[in-house]
Amino acid sequence: MSLLRWTRKSTRTIAQELNRLGHSIQADTVRRLLEDMDYSLQLNRKVKEGPQNPDRDGQFRYINRQVNAFRRRGDPVISVDAKKHELIGRFKNAGRTWRRKGRPKRVNAYDFPSWAKGKGIPYGAYDEAHNEAVVSVGVTHETSEFAVASIRRWWSLAGRKRYPLATRLLICADAGGSNGYRLRAWKFQLQQLANQLRMPITVCHYPPGTSKWNKIEHRLFSFISLNWKGTPLVSYETVVKLIGGTTTKTGLKVKAILDTNYYETGLEVTSSEMEQIQLRPHNKFPNWNYTISPR
Repeated sequence: MSLLRWTRKSTRTIAQELNRLGHSIQADTVRRLLEDMDYSLQLNRKVKEGPQNPDRDGQFRYINRQVNAFRRRGDPVISVDAKKHELIGRFKNAGRTWRRKGRPKRVNAYDFPSWAKGKGIPYGAYDEAHNEAVVSVGVTHETSEFAVASIRRWWSLAGRKRYPLATRLLICADAGGSNGYRLRAWKFQLQQLANQLRMPITVCHYPPGTSKWNKIEHRLFSFISLNWKGTPLVSYETVVKLIGGTTTKTGLKVKAILDTNYYETGLEVTSSEMEQIQLRPHNKFPNWNYTISPR
């Protein structure tokens, strides 16, 4: 097999190989011939999602029924997730912004984590019915305790005002991460929240590999990325203000809060503690759908 198959096939490389084989040709001619044969330079396109879970569509339909049922009764429905962790400091942030010619913002040549002031961990709770969100920016670790603390903060700052007569809460979450359906700590922390709110909490997880369908991804996080593109995240204040200043034509409102609490990793939930959780799996896909009642 030719080594050319496993190297970058630039027009110059192809021309050199053809010349080696006795065909006199220039790189420009190779380019023209390729274009004549309907070839062009193209980027990779992300379309292959891998093997799909056989219950994927059924779970999407179940989530939709749950969301509609909660909304009909005026109970809150939120979509939750953590955004990509960001290094805090003078690091390059993808995108371009309008500035005077020849006056780009100067940033570090390398993205060494040791040069960072810390890391920002945005965790959001998005209320689609009112198109508003509360985003907590953590500074230590993305743990289940941090995730539930962020949901608690959403309720304190927005939820209880929007839903004073709420009798239950529905959370739509990814299957992995700090709010993964396999995590004992996630369910243990939700039990504490249910006790505090004095209402049952229902959780519906999106099937593995379908996080892009989570409402918070394309209704909130995508617009945060657009809002701060090209702007170095030089401080936590910058991160919080850029997130809080995110708006859309449809009226998105975002509250951003810096969470300076320390969240420890590796905390284990014992079997006896799990037995105390008032968890009722649903009949439909019980691993992904369950309700935790206050104790």
